[in-house]
Amino acid sequence: MSLLQIILSVILPPVAVFLKAGVGAQLLINIVLCFFFWLPAVIHALWVSAKGAPEPV
Repeated sequence: MSLLQIILSVILPPVAVFLKAGVGAQLLINIVLCFFFWLPAVIHALWVSAKGAPEPV
């Protein structure tokens, strides 16, 4: 996980998830979490970035 991904995960969680996992279920989950509260979206974005999901093609 790069420093840029960590910074994006804290500031703009949906963007970090989009860059790591692309458009899909993970992005939708993160956007919904972002609407409820910011902290769960940050935790989810850090988890997606750290778990090593493949980069989108």
